[in-house]
Amino acid sequence: MRSNCDMKIAENAVARVHASYHYVFLTLPQYSMIALSSAVEALRMANRISQQNVYTWTLASLGGQSVPASNGLTLSPTVALDAIGQADIVFVCGGVEIEAACTPPVVAALRKIGQRNVALGSLCTGGYALAKAGLLDKYKAVVHWENMTALEEKFPKVIFSRQLFAIDRDRYTCTGGVAPLDLMLHIIKGHLGKNIAPMISDQFILERIRNDQDRQHVPLMSRVGLFHENLIEAAALMEANLEEPLSLDEIASLVGVSRRQIERLFKRYVGEVPTKYYLDMRLRRARSLLLQTGMSIMEIAVACGFQSPPHFSKCYRDLFGHTPSAERKNSRRQILEGAAPRSDAGA
Repeated sequence: MRSNCDMKIAENAVARVHASYHYVFLTLPQYSMIALSSAVEALRMANRISQQNVYTWTLASLGGQSVPASNGLTLSPTVALDAIGQADIVFVCGGVEIEAACTPPVVAALRKIGQRNVALGSLCTGGYALAKAGLLDKYKAVVHWENMTALEEKFPKVIFSRQLFAIDRDRYTCTGGVAPLDLMLHIIKGHLGKNIAPMISDQFILERIRNDQDRQHVPLMSRVGLFHENLIEAAALMEANLEEPLSLDEIASLVGVSRRQIERLFKRYVGEVPTKYYLDMRLRRARSLLLQTGMSIMEIAVACGFQSPPHFSKCYRDLFGHTPSAERKNSRRQILEGAAPRSDAGA
């Protein structure tokens, strides 16, 4: 049974709710089931904890038939896209072989929805379908990192981001894996207040709720291809030497090229100088330690190659918008505000 604390928080959330939301998930052939289930399960748990049907959802396909996910399984019930009724957001669920899944009828159907001023979203590679339909032009958008480089070239009007998810006006785009859970928790927090999302996270045994400042990891090899061995080797040396950073001259010497060549490779294929790439790598590692361990800020600074705490704090604020101490304080406050004993019911 739920604790009195659980019940009180849930009752307060219910008292604030004055609307319900219907989300449609358009499943394209070979879609990612983990991305879809992560999104739907967050909505289900929000209803369960708030004790109200705040969210309803519908699985759809173009013709109404259940389509296979990339793992070979199908889900039902699935309805035809033109029979979904009123929807607050239509999410396009993509996966592997996304280009083949984006047939002319799919693109036409999405454009028709867009003309009705319905909010649109995507999970995993579903952003490809929206981009192909011209529905992401001049929007910030997110797709799975495996497809990002190709899509940046194919759809130059789209502002692709390496975040986990992006919300830009009436577009809700997300990468794959379990990142849709973070997107939904962000949406749920906006609807139900700050308490429900941490309780959902607790039920699903998540260490922390990620936000739109978190970036999906994009391996350098995926960004530049297999033919830039010197660049990949330089990045690997950086990643292996975070606590005691190598100088750019040392990296160039170990790779066997000149410093100037390393700088040209990073500038051309990564879009930034190698020192900035290296610094951001160390700061992202620092953020992970800050949020997931009990290490002191000084210990984290040293572990990520910063000998001066003020310098670490300044660099951290420049990248993430706040100091390490403010980040940890905010994280702890969110945990305390949303903390509640787990119920004995399973997730």
